[in-house]
Amino acid sequence: MNKTATAVVTAAVSWAIALWACYVFLASLPYKFTRHPDTQHIFGTIGAWLEGVLGRAVGRWFADFGPFVVGGFELLTSLVLLLPALLWVVAKIRATENAGARAKCHCIGGLMAAAVMSGAVFFHLFTPLGVEVLHQGQSDGGSLFYAAVSILALGLVMFALNLKLAFPFALRRR
Repeated sequence: MNKTATAVVTAAVSWAIALWACYVFLASLPYKFTRHPDTQHIFGTIGAWLEGVLGRAVGRWFADFGPFVVGGFELLTSLVLLLPALLWVVAKIRATENAGARAKCHCIGGLMAAAVMSGAVFFHLFTPLGVEVLHQGQSDGGSLFYAAVSILALGLVMFALNLKLAFPFALRRR
C-alpha cells in the first residue's frame, strides 16, 4: 500500500474509533452530570470500596464528586477527539492547510480515552462493582464493562496508528 492510501486508511480507522469513543462518553454525560440513580449506585459502590482501601474521606469524595470528574475528563477527551473536524472547517474557510492536526489530536485523544477507560476496567474487575452491574434487580449485561474494554483497546490502537504521523521525531532511532 502506498503512503497516501495508508494515510487514508489510518484516518478512516482513527475517525471510526474517535466517533465510537465520543458516542459512549457523550451519551453517559447526562447520567453523570445529573446524579442519575444508576450513576449514584456505580460511584457509590466504588466509593464504599475505596473507603476500605484509602479511607473514608477518599471514598466519600469519590462517591460524591467522581461522576463529575470522570464525566468532565470524558467531555474533554471527546472535545480533543472531535477538534480536528472543527479545525478542518476553519482551514477550509480560511483556505489554509491544517496538516497533522487530526493525527496529533487523535494520538493524544486516544491516549486520554485509554487512560480514563483503564480506570473503568480496573474498577469493574477489582471492586464489588463487577463486570455485570446490578442495580435494583436490573443487570446491564456487562455492557458498561465491554464498552470500557473496547475503548481502552481501541484508544491504544488509535494512539499507535497516529503516533508516527503526529510526532515523527518521537520514533527516530538514536
